Parts: sequence; structure tokens; C-alpha cells
Amino acid sequence: MTTITTSGLPLEQTVAPTDEPAVATLIGEACKSGTPVYPIGGGTSLDYGPQPVRPGIGLSLCHMNRVLDHPADDLTITVEAGLTLAELNQHLATKQQWLPIDAPESVRATVGGIVVTNACGPRRYAHGTIGDYLLGIRAIDGHGEAYAGGGRVVKNAAGYNLPRLMVGSLGTLGAITQATFMVRPLPTHSALVICDLPSFQQAERLLVSLGHSRTTPMIVELLAGPAQPHCPLPGMPETAVARLAVGFAGSAAEVQGMGNVLCDEWQALGADGLTSITGARVDTVWNWLSESPAMLQMNVLPSRLVGVMERVAKLLAESPLQAHAGNGVIRIYRPSPPVPLLQKDEGSFANLVQNTLRPIATAAGGHLTVLAAPAGVELTPVEIWGPPRPGAALMRSIQKRFDPAGILNPGRLSFGM
Repeated sequence: MTTITTSGLPLEQTVAPTDEPAVATLIGEACKSGTPVYPIGGGTSLDYGPQPVRPGIGLSLCHMNRVLDHPADDLTITVEAGLTLAELNQHLATKQQWLPIDAPESVRATVGGIVVTNACGPRRYAHGTIGDYLLGIRAIDGHGEAYAGGGRVVKNAAGYNLPRLMVGSLGTLGAITQATFMVRPLPTHSALVICDLPSFQQAERLLVSLGHSRTTPMIVELLAGPAQPHCPLPGMPETAVARLAVGFAGSAAEVQGMGNVLCDEWQALGADGLTSITGARVDTVWNWLSESPAMLQMNVLPSRLVGVMERVAKLLAESPLQAHAGNGVIRIYRPSPPVPLLQKDEGSFANLVQNTLRPIATAAGGHLTVLAAPAGVELTPVEIWGPPRPGAALMRSIQKRFDPAGILNPGRLSFGM
């Protein structure tokens, strides 16, 4: 067959099974022939990690997108891995429930893909990440054999925690076919308080004050640099260097009360230019804050985040920056229009990552990850992930147990085969 490359994957063909036995058969046959298998969900994170070079089979789960079980009174749901996050929450909303996590491009991102990439967004401040809701999985390993871990109840302590092991595995430990999640009651109201900041020092003061606030925010986002495309908020005034967005959810009385309290607390600290957003517009802003895929991500100590944000804003003045401020996560987006340093100059981009941004993240107690390199730029695993972290040898041995032939997303992780 003629080798074709789609979205960075060297695919000889793409197969879309409709059930788990068909997935098992495909992977089992691929194992016997040593053919790589590349699981594909919504295709939103195919640039994440080193790009594969071994021609193989694309395993699309687009037809495995059913809701299998939803005992609403138990606050759990079991679905096939090809269901998108948007479809999942649309179904849950009929029972006034939701899965309170974010992922870029939620109308395309599948639950299986979100699990293996550990995708998350602004709501992680209050609700955590996908691993906090994943109760059970079914998957097909590199032999073509089905296995299961966890269960369908919230209090489940039987056996090894295989579901957590799958989080962030990038499909190297198995092709997930089913997942069971804990879900939450859907809030009835939400609101945002926006503050334009004249300095990063003011941002630090307001963020520190949240630790003593009488409110319980759902999101705490710090924005700097140019706005991302399609921004539903008015532009920042020329006197502002950053913008802080704090969101609340709950009953109407809770949301209104917390918004008023936060405004009073911030005004007592000298903040002005406060804007409150309520009603349907809140969903538009929150979706905008969570839907765009980033190019780089820095994870640092939350206490060091503002200082790092200020340095990066000066270094990459053309790039939109967004921080999940309470979690120490800074996301760097592609500038629009692109600038040469972040476009196709491979040497300059690698140098920026390795010699400028990664040392900044390391000095702040964290690390940097390249989520998607500019078009035409090829990076080594070390340039993408950074130096091997403690536990890499253990993870390599675990991977070999699940996939001894090394056919599942080969080379995708830095410890991969």
C-alpha cells in the first residue's frame, strides 16, 4: 500500500471498528505482523509528542460513540471512548448533570483522547482533572487482548488503579474502548468578575487575596499579551498589562453573592476597572477560555506563576498567554499573525524552548512541554518533554508489559520504544 501522512501520522490505512471485538482483532493481527497502530479520537492532539515515523494503521474510534449506561441517581455514566465531550455533556444535561472538566475543541475531543492526553482547562481549579472522575476503563492491549480496571461505582478500591495509569499515557498502554466517569449536578447559574490590571504586582496581590476570600471560585484565569482570536471580551485598556478573570457557579443567590463579595474585597485592595458578567454571555466567555489549543505549556509553582508570566510576556510579546493561576499552569498560544521565531525556523524555536523558556520553568520549580510545534519544525523527545523525569524506567517497564511488541503509538512518549 502507498504510505500517506495525515496530521503527522504515517498511515497506510485507517480503520474504524464499530465494537470492541473488532478493535481486539485488528490489534491482535497488527501485533503478529509488528505493524504500528495509531489510535485516533477526535484528532485534536495528534501534534502532541514526537511525531511517529513508522508506517502503520490508523485506529479511528469515531463509530464507537454510544452511551452504554447512565444510572443518574448514582452520578455515574459509562460510554464508549469515541464519544465527544460535548456529546457527553449534552446527554448528561438532560438529567441536570455534567462532567466538569474542560478540553480544547470539545465538539471534536473524545473522552478516550481526553483521558490519554490528560487534557484539562480552567475548571481544574475547583473540579480537578479527568483522572479525578475516571472510575473504570476497558481497553485492548498490544497483544490484542481486552482488559478492564476500576468499576462503575464511586467507592471502588479493588485491585490496581489501572484507570489512573491510563491518564496521560498517549495510547501507549492500550486502546481505550469504554470509560466510566463520576459526574456532578449541573449548576443553574454562573458569573464572571473581570479585572484589568495596571501591573503584575497588582495581579499578585489580588491572587494572594483569593486565599483569604469568602468566595469559592470555580476558575481563576490570568491573561496577558494580545487576546486570542474571537475574544468575546472588550479589549484591555492601554494602561493594563494583564487581566484577571474569576468565575463562580451555583444557585442564583450564591453566584450573585460571591460576585458582590469579590468585588468588595478587590476594591478594598485598590482594584478598579471591575466588570461583572452574568447570564448566557458567561458560557461564551468560559468556552473561549477553554476551547483554543495551545502551543506550549509551563507548569510552575503557583507562588511563582505571576513572576514567570511577566517574564514570558516580555519575551513573547506577540503571543497570547493564559494561566490557570491557582494551579501554576501557563499556556502559550500561537501569535496571529505568526512571527518567525514561533513559525518555521527550527533552530530558533528549539533554542527558545531549550535555552530560554525551559530554564525559566525549571527555576520556578516546574517544567515546560511543547504541545504542538510550529509547522515544519521537528523536535527531539527531550526538546518536547524536557529531561527524563524520575520514574521513566518504571514507566518503560510497564509499557513493555502492556505492549511488548511496541506497536501502540510507538515513540510517542519520551520513554517509548
